[in-house]
Amino acid sequence: MKLTINEIRQMQGLPLDLKIKKSQLRIREFYNHFDGDVIVAFSGGKDSTVMLDLVRKLYPDVPAIFNDTGLEYPEVREFVKTIDNVITVKPEMNFKKVLETYGYPVVSKTTANQLRALQKRKYCIDNNLPVTNEKTCNMYLSGYTSKGVKMKGHSIPEKWKYLVDAPFKISEQCCNIMKKNPAHKYCKKHNLHSYVGTMACDSEQRKMVYARLGCNSYKGNINSRPLSFWMQKDIWDYIHKYQLPYSKIYDMGYRNTGCMFCMFGAHMSKPNRFQIMEHTHPQLYKYCMEKLGLKDILHYMKIPYHGLPIKLEKFL
Repeated sequence: MKLTINEIRQMQGLPLDLKIKKSQLRIREFYNHFDGDVIVAFSGGKDSTVMLDLVRKLYPDVPAIFNDTGLEYPEVREFVKTIDNVITVKPEMNFKKVLETYGYPVVSKTTANQLRALQKRKYCIDNNLPVTNEKTCNMYLSGYTSKGVKMKGHSIPEKWKYLVDAPFKISEQCCNIMKKNPAHKYCKKHNLHSYVGTMACDSEQRKMVYARLGCNSYKGNINSRPLSFWMQKDIWDYIHKYQLPYSKIYDMGYRNTGCMFCMFGAHMSKPNRFQIMEHTHPQLYKYCMEKLGLKDILHYMKIPYHGLPIKLEKFL
């Protein structure tokens, strides 16, 4: 199944009631395909909360799986405890060790992946070691393959190229190690297939996945994404329409939850999670800035990390 940009926009523009019906259809198809051997990926955030509600209105006994990474806001962890039939899994490596071993998550997953490859290339050159990813790195720098083919979205943005020389390692691996791997390991062991509450509006990468695969994929990375054509407004409209309980973290100034100490997108939010965290969770803020070294990373990237540009109350 392949969707055009116009078709995606048409789907995103549908009224909520019709989106709910279409999502329910995708949920049923996936459930029936795997004879009920399914599970809901549940982070405790608003999107997965809606996802879980949609699934359980059809199939009340479907379990949920929660990744206890140690990076969840306390309010999210408390909310997860209120939900029945939630299986908890944990990563084999803590976040501090991940940072030391692989590097810091900055800018975005795609850019961090590119920077990781380019930093590896630089290390090899500086130490007279063979470079094994030369063609890939050249594409990341120029946007062209070795055959001169332009690859849209495959070149690192000009403004982030200076990070190749940063005095710290950069990587996108934390999400795989902390979240995806423990869940995949559990699901593989128990032959379960996941519903995931991601949306095309979340990122360009997720839009491309939806355009290529639609909501349900049955080969390769098997999962169901029935909210793919929803927008953020739809999530809140659904929550209010059905008076669905949600984590109070959203009433404290946070638009998104995710991992507390993740720096993906910190350059785009005003204020960003760290500026808000300084006021809402001062001890956690102090820990990530000083013990994890995020203060130095954000300072190097010229990203604000303390002080609110305007009163926090305007975001509540």
